[in-house]
Amino acid sequence: MTRMRVIRRTRGAAVALALAMAAVACSGGGGGHGKIADGESATASAGPVKKGGTVTIAAVSATPDFIFPLVPATNQNGYNVNLTQGLWPFLVYAGDGAESVVNKDKSLFTSLDYTNGDKRLTIHLKSWNWSDGQPVTSRDFTFVYNLLKANATNWAAHLPGLFPEDVAKVTTPDAHTVVLDLTTAYNPDFYTDDVLSTIPLLPQHAWDKTSAAGPVGDHDTTTAGAKAVYAFLQQQGAKISGFASNPLWQVVDGPWKLSEFRSNGYYSYVPNTAYSGPAKPALDKLVVAPFTTDTPEINALRSGSSLDVAGLPLNDIKQAEALRSSGYSIASVPIPGVAEIVPNLYNAALGPVLRQLYVRQALQYLINRPQIVSKVYNGYADPGNGPVPVKATETWATPLEKAGGPYPYAPDKAKSLLRSHGWKVTPGGTTTCQSPGTGAGRCGAGIKAGQPLTFQLLYSSGRATTDEQNAAIKSSEAQAGITVNLKAEPFNTLISTLGTCTATSHPAATCGWQLASFGYEPYPLYPNGAGFFDTGGSGNLGGYSDPTMDRLVKATEYGSSHEAFAAYEDYAARQLPWLWVPLRSSILVYRTKLQGVVPLNPFSGGLNFEDWYYTS
Repeated sequence: MTRMRVIRRTRGAAVALALAMAAVACSGGGGGHGKIADGESATASAGPVKKGGTVTIAAVSATPDFIFPLVPATNQNGYNVNLTQGLWPFLVYAGDGAESVVNKDKSLFTSLDYTNGDKRLTIHLKSWNWSDGQPVTSRDFTFVYNLLKANATNWAAHLPGLFPEDVAKVTTPDAHTVVLDLTTAYNPDFYTDDVLSTIPLLPQHAWDKTSAAGPVGDHDTTTAGAKAVYAFLQQQGAKISGFASNPLWQVVDGPWKLSEFRSNGYYSYVPNTAYSGPAKPALDKLVVAPFTTDTPEINALRSGSSLDVAGLPLNDIKQAEALRSSGYSIASVPIPGVAEIVPNLYNAALGPVLRQLYVRQALQYLINRPQIVSKVYNGYADPGNGPVPVKATETWATPLEKAGGPYPYAPDKAKSLLRSHGWKVTPGGTTTCQSPGTGAGRCGAGIKAGQPLTFQLLYSSGRATTDEQNAAIKSSEAQAGITVNLKAEPFNTLISTLGTCTATSHPAATCGWQLASFGYEPYPLYPNGAGFFDTGGSGNLGGYSDPTMDRLVKATEYGSSHEAFAAYEDYAARQLPWLWVPLRSSILVYRTKLQGVVPLNPFSGGLNFEDWYYTS
């Protein structure tokens, strides 16, 4: 199971909104050898609830490495949210059943009131308790606010100009009310769905300390104190050996408590018996079992003994009927996110090439997305026509995207584009720059004569479908003499070596990469491009910067006009800050006697373990 990485906009940032985990997420496409139903239609009739039991879930190439929920900016591991969301849920919980809406029952607020022309937000908190019996209060919100105000640039989900910088004043009229006076009026949908959904509440009474032996106090109320507390918590959060034993991480307000964590990615939960939320865990234990690739995962599924929930890779889709006969059910759901190939516009050797829009257009024209959807994903994938998924968030997709996007598969157009800009196109060979320089018919600024169109594509290893897709891209790009050399690396290796590269900062040590694919970028409820495509965005690894894009993204944040969103979407689709590729649907295999799994929440994926239960 799993969903990939973050840099989510979680906004933005290195945290994958958590959309995530599970077998669901990144586990391969789904298919046509025996129909796979969407959501609830895939489940057997629910029987009487049987309290207790253990569920073991497969996680392929998905090892968390940080437990403090405010992840540092340098940590790009989106699987961390898989570990922490059940311990410290976000203020706004995305997804209710199969619906792409805010789940008010699981969220931490009773109401969100926007007033003063949408420049004031009043948050009314629920009367929940921490696992140690202390109440969850507005002081826990100000604790998070103070930490982030002093340390925002070292928060992976930070988007410049948004929370906490956009808060002019915070007041707490009582223990369960927070009033935010904002610096500007925001689109309430955007602020609720994309900003508040990145903010957890954290236990000030237990964590407001600067050392393990030091006392808890109000250290966060000064800038120096907030920096010291944040540094301490981030230091502790990186100690894998203490994930399950450090007393800090045992104070939770979510439905689960971490009971074990091993360095290989194995971990387990037990219920938080003091959980105040509506869905009390019925299971005794939940185990996440790591797999380095999907081959041993499917072997474990076929054995029928060790796994209760897992993803079904497309290359094993023929196993669907056999798995059903062995007591499993299968469901699918489109993923709210975008699969991408990120071009490094400031790679020392190839940045000048990739900064040319016509080069990115040629690369995009050569990706045979319909064939990938059909052959690699057996039809169970979003077509990848632009920055908004057509299947998972259809209401936001523009006619341009629904019609196939601005760059349908067209090898002849790609070759013509390159020739018209001074390239000697050699199909099946190596295309090179024949006419360097700027101006009409020239290759462009910084591109030397003889420059080949040869790129390396780095991507996350472990899934056969990803290998197949990238092999297909390599083959189709060769039709225009473009060479794409493939290199697969374990996810944690990949994210540890790839840095954010911009015009002003592109160190050789971390900006040597040329093209990179992490799998996909999960989206929040409001799927705009903040954090990914705006200048300086925390998820903008390739250094894309365009004043028009910045303006259009901001327009989606400040106003509620659907026309403004469409203008952003179509502009991003055409400008290609990323290359667009298909995104597989989530295919989940689970024991038929395990209920509450479906309908699949498209945003939390398989993370809502508290809803699961065995039937008698």
